Amino acid sequence: MNSLFLTLANTAATAKPEGIAGLLARPEFMIVIMIVMFYFLLIRPQQRQRKEQAARVAALKSGDKVITSAGLHGIVHNVKDTTVMVKVAEGTILEFDKPAIATVTKKETKEA
Repeated sequence: MNSLFLTLANTAATAKPEGIAGLLARPEFMIVIMIVMFYFLLIRPQQRQRKEQAARVAALKSGDKVITSAGLHGIVHNVKDTTVMVKVAEGTILEFDKPAIATVTKKETKEA
């Protein structure tokens, strides 16, 4: 009787679940699920934000309000191929690389 109990207990301990429970118990499957979650929750939104920021910087025009990555607020005075001239104060114009522009606010148009 005792050996029958040990045999049944051993069989129950080594039996692998089948179906979806067996699939979820596999570490390889869980690693794949984690990678997919990281992609959709972290990587993909960052790529989208980077593309949107690049489009805003590419569409810079004179008169747009900008904030640089250093925190300087100013108005775009002139746009060159790789740089932007930003007016930060009366009579003060600084030249920044385009990637240094963190935020772009389009110039406000006067409504009639």
